[in-house]
Amino acid sequence: MHIQIAVVAIALMLANGENPEALAESQSYTDNGAGSIVTPKPTLQIEGGYAKYGDYIGATPVDAQSVEFSQRIVKNIEIHFINNKDELLDDKGQPIKGRTQKDFIISLLKLKPGQVFREDLLKADLQRLRRLESFNQVNVYRQEDTSSVNLIYEIKERSFPSLILGGGDNDDVGLYGRVGYKDANISGLNDKLDTTVQISGKDVQFNGQFTSRYRPEEPNRLGYTIRAFRNRNISGTFNEDIRLSNGDRVREGRFGGSVGVLRSFDEWDTSVSLNYTRISLRDGEYNVAQVDSLGSPLSVSGTGIDDLFTVSFAVSRDQRDRRENPTQGSILTLSTEQAIPIGLGNISSNRLKGNYIQYLPVSWIGNGKLTENPEMLAINFQIGTIIGDFPPADAFNIGGLDSVRGYDYGKVASGRSYGLASVEYRFPIVKSIGGVLFTDFASDFGSSESVLGEPGVLRNKPGSGFGYGLGLRVKSSFGLIRGDLGISDQGEVRFEVTTGQRF
Repeated sequence: MHIQIAVVAIALMLANGENPEALAESQSYTDNGAGSIVTPKPTLQIEGGYAKYGDYIGATPVDAQSVEFSQRIVKNIEIHFINNKDELLDDKGQPIKGRTQKDFIISLLKLKPGQVFREDLLKADLQRLRRLESFNQVNVYRQEDTSSVNLIYEIKERSFPSLILGGGDNDDVGLYGRVGYKDANISGLNDKLDTTVQISGKDVQFNGQFTSRYRPEEPNRLGYTIRAFRNRNISGTFNEDIRLSNGDRVREGRFGGSVGVLRSFDEWDTSVSLNYTRISLRDGEYNVAQVDSLGSPLSVSGTGIDDLFTVSFAVSRDQRDRRENPTQGSILTLSTEQAIPIGLGNISSNRLKGNYIQYLPVSWIGNGKLTENPEMLAINFQIGTIIGDFPPADAFNIGGLDSVRGYDYGKVASGRSYGLASVEYRFPIVKSIGGVLFTDFASDFGSSESVLGEPGVLRNKPGSGFGYGLGLRVKSSFGLIRGDLGISDQGEVRFEVTTGQRF
């Protein structure tokens, strides 16, 4: 009897211009467990009075002369919040209340009530939510019957707002205190405010940025970002090998701001910004310096101060499976920044950059289970160049904790162009501690000679460099703490501690 029904059903599909191969092409996608996407090969099944072909479900009449097929429909979507104990209810037995507006969350989803259920869309929605900075954990569960699917999202939010207190001692300003405030979920819409103020006996520095993201449910409204900053530090371009005439190391001060608009197109995020930065080179007392001890210029204007008025455009595509410690996926960012000849230096140039990161899951020492420090390969390629005149302090400085480890900041090169390649093997050690084996290589492609005053050439920077080493990653209540022991191809060994992954 079952064979007869199958033959009749297939015959009817062929008669209606549909065949099993065509139906197979229309099915949803599923994950094969290894991170790749495969197309299922559905078969016709008759069970309990229902005929099933892939995602198609239909009732079979008693005479079994025809089968009417339909796809499962998303009936309802529920948003539940959980606390740090993974509980859905509070001490009073009431549902946990989240800061994020539920309508905002649903607006980010491609798979909505009333649509045909598709596995690939569900996976994409889950990854999109996991990439939001305001969420610490996102899971989705399904309640299914023969014709419909209910989707239940369980979300654990991060603790915002957060207040960060710190301090220290450095070669420039001496003792300092720092206070920071951060909230990545203002008004429950994932708007973000990030501010830091640093006070010392020599200076007050600050960095503040507010971002209101683009919202798909309001397509006529652009997102926007506003930033203001003032900072100073020992120059990475003009390092201590050649100092000022009074023996001081060159200090580099910057202040300015930017205003930008944000828009998303499918999986691409774009931004257009107007930016202003004043770069000044100074001595230990913060007096402006025009040349170094060799008489080489420190600025395009010759005054020790350059103004950069720029228009920038950036586009990025984020396909990571989650924001922090992703296990797979990639992120690509391309940008161009055009300087307008206004202000000191009358600078006209274009700065081009590309940055690509790929995350590849591996199971060399473990079983591939998802952990706080997942086992994986992380690969990063960067490239950049500047067309036209530019301040030497704005050259691409290669070397340091976020470049070629084992070198101090800017010790590899200060060039017009650069390329950087980094590979990390990340692996778990215990629950909250992971390890990293890494290698970095970068080059200025011989472009240091085209930088005004040739600061990299005069300071005997090699122009290319290679580093390797190992590190620890510790998950703490303050975020991920990173410690890297790097060894350069020049034999220099450096151990540095900071926060967050290298990439």
